[in-house]
Amino acid sequence: MTRLTITLADRTHRALKEAAARQGRSMAAIIEESLEIRGIRPLDTAREIVASVRERSVLDADAAMALAVKETRLHRKGR
Repeated sequence: MTRLTITLADRTHRALKEAAARQGRSMAAIIEESLEIRGIRPLDTAREIVASVRERSVLDADAAMALAVKETRLHRKGR
């Protein structure tokens, strides 16, 4: 496992520390989970997901791209 040093605002650090205590988890576990939720994953994982979806898809390449663009835009807008 790799170590990383980050700088947080005091109030963010305090909130993270409190959340970890309430949940009985480490701050590192919460940060790692948050990164994964935001889509921060190794490139190989992303490629595996895309390959898996392509195998099961009934959409042609153009329709799949249009749907991906639409969903990405909605996600970025928080919808």
